[in-house]
Amino acid sequence: MSTTSLRVLREVAERGSFSAAAVELGYTQSGISRQVAVLEQEVGHRLFERRTAGVRLTPAGQALLRHAAVVLDELEAARRELAGESAGRTEVRLGAIISAGAVLVPQALKALRLRAPGLAVTTREGTTPALVRAVRAGSLDLAVVTARPPFRPPDDELPALEVETLAEARLLVAVPAAGRFAGRTSVEVAELADVDWIASPGTGSEPLLGVWPGLAGRPRVAHSAKDWLTKLHLVAAGCGLTTIPANLAPVLPEGVQMLEVTDGTDERRRLLAVRPPGDPAPAIEAVLRALRDVARNAP
Repeated sequence: MSTTSLRVLREVAERGSFSAAAVELGYTQSGISRQVAVLEQEVGHRLFERRTAGVRLTPAGQALLRHAAVVLDELEAARRELAGESAGRTEVRLGAIISAGAVLVPQALKALRLRAPGLAVTTREGTTPALVRAVRAGSLDLAVVTARPPFRPPDDELPALEVETLAEARLLVAVPAAGRFAGRTSVEVAELADVDWIASPGTGSEPLLGVWPGLAGRPRVAHSAKDWLTKLHLVAAGCGLTTIPANLAPVLPEGVQMLEVTDGTDERRRLLAVRPPGDPAPAIEAVLRALRDVARNAP
């Protein structure tokens, strides 16, 4: 088994599809397929189940990935040591959904610089499904993801990931401070039926983000943006409405106010810390402690 094939295995597992792994690694999709086919022939097992929405690891693939992650991480550690990058340095790879990157993660990293100056935290953003796959693949040590009712586990694979609730907040609607909803503190679902929405593109595994859930009919999405601050500035400019968890109140730009939705379901969102099963290493526990402290002291 070559290190190249092991990297392909991890990338496909993390991205959930051959095409996405090909883009990340700079290969063609057929090249990724050939690498996986050769690896499956070498180990004598199917490593992926092909599904309509992508691929997922078989039990044999999960077993091989656990060992592949160790091999690849050790090779990366050797590279850093030979390059003189690892002296006195402990690294934690942290993933976070975009909204967590607006408040929670920066404040936790600020606290960590004072508490543990020898700890290096690298971060990357992504959607909840992508980050969960990255934790499974061993590309991330820890991830901050979101969950909506009925708050199921982040995936259905075994062994189950360790999941900790950091915070829970009501979902609100962000509206322009001037205009139709100016000066209000609440809104009813019926009033949201004919508005323009500012939303993040949906995927097969995650719905449209930014539109109030359960609206009758098809919502009118006037603007599409992934970044929360971009969406909020579009709201401030009077371009439409978007949804927002209450814990993002500290980063509201001028010209935006938040309204409660007084009827319909009580929409809540949880921020979860997700990591591989087992006791965390001291460095990971230090990052978790910083995230907990910031979440607990949030207004």
